[in-house]
Amino acid sequence: MNRTEAEERLYCAMTIGEELLVSGAEVNRVEDTIRRICTAYGAERVDVFTITSSIVTTIYGADFGACTQTRRVSGMAYDLNRLDALNRLSRRICAENLSPEEVRAEIVHIDAGPRYSFGMQLFIYALISGSFSIFFGGSLRDMVASALIGILLKLFESALRRKAHNALVTGLLCSSVGGLLAQLSVRLGLGVHADLIGIGNIMLLIPGIAFTNSLRDLFSGDTITGLIRFLESMLLAIVIALGFTLAGLLF
Repeated sequence: MNRTEAEERLYCAMTIGEELLVSGAEVNRVEDTIRRICTAYGAERVDVFTITSSIVTTIYGADFGACTQTRRVSGMAYDLNRLDALNRLSRRICAENLSPEEVRAEIVHIDAGPRYSFGMQLFIYALISGSFSIFFGGSLRDMVASALIGILLKLFESALRRKAHNALVTGLLCSSVGGLLAQLSVRLGLGVHADLIGIGNIMLLIPGIAFTNSLRDLFSGDTITGLIRFLESMLLAIVIALGFTLAGLLF
């Protein structure tokens, strides 16, 4: 394998690593996947360093020398089905030594895979909001109000994500709007308890997966990534609480 081929195969491995990280994989899984793919392609040594926003990989082989690539990773879009498909693809690469062209075709196929429709997402947001509202002691009217607000929050969040890419700004605005709608629904007589309606809505925004991943990374020995994810999730939780608090103070 010459240097051009090595660079091409390393690029494919980095792409799969990036997609895994964005889909919610822990960093040790990302590093192990890149290491296994590069080794399967003929690299004699593979050094991978991954945090939540960056992947750096250096491979070495007698035929091509040392090759290093860096990938900037921005944003997270947790998708366990996509994560599973990427895991299966990485195993195929190691077993069948797929060419870069075949890998790119498989990634395009995964990207074009089935997704939840927007209507289904609205239903899920309503279901989560209403369920948590009644779980914490809300009435049926609170459940209905929380479910309707959950639908509005999904619409607002989707519109907001087209303009703003900062998770903290998005969380603050969504939590503020959710708190205002909860208070307004009580004023209009649709709901009874604004706090219980808000609880249902706040569950849509709490970064539970990010917080869980941070603890998993810490216990796995990936201290830097674990601390970064922990701080990000704590900041987001504080911002969300601030948004609901501000909305409550206005009333």
